[in-house]
Amino acid sequence: MNDQDSPRTDPKSLIRIERESGETVSGEPLDLGARVRELRKAKGWTLEQAAGRAGLARSTLSKIENGQMSPTYEALKKLAEGLAISVPQLFTPPAKLGAGGRMVVTEAGAGTAHATTTYEHELLAERLTAKKMLPYRARVRARDVEEFDGWVRHEGEEFLLVLTGVIRLYTEFYTPVEMRRGDSAYYDATMGHNVISVSQEDATILWVTSLG
Repeated sequence: MNDQDSPRTDPKSLIRIERESGETVSGEPLDLGARVRELRKAKGWTLEQAAGRAGLARSTLSKIENGQMSPTYEALKKLAEGLAISVPQLFTPPAKLGAGGRMVVTEAGAGTAHATTTYEHELLAERLTAKKMLPYRARVRARDVEEFDGWVRHEGEEFLLVLTGVIRLYTEFYTPVEMRRGDSAYYDATMGHNVISVSQEDATILWVTSLG
């Protein structure tokens, strides 16, 4: 009986995987079949699709998922490559999501105002601490990019959604783009960027900036 037809993966398999892959598998082994099935379904793949991507027979993958065989390291390597993960990740339990209960509601016009020469910002969800995103509504005063003292740039990524009016988004590496209500942009905030209003009235936009 070879490895591919042997009983289910046991703790010794992890030692072999560490030795052959050069990567460390931490923790106790979990149900490999259930883990593979979970990873496959997370990608929305059928058995046929996953087996094809991994270069395995459908019957082989089915047996792995049902715990009817312990695959060789080569089979595990093919499976991991097909799923676009490393071999040790096949044996790593998924992160458990805690049931968080944090929430804050900011009523219209109740955000904290912060005005500059080019924008009027209204900071949203300010009472929520340790946020991973900074949302704010901005009224765009600027009508010419020359009103800015150079590029605005900072850490993180940024999402912009035009709420009213028409804006022109200037970025360091792209041609300026005109955007209207409902248009959005997502960009690397370390890239210089500025926004001006090109409509008769001040445009308003929603900005969401990642923190950390």
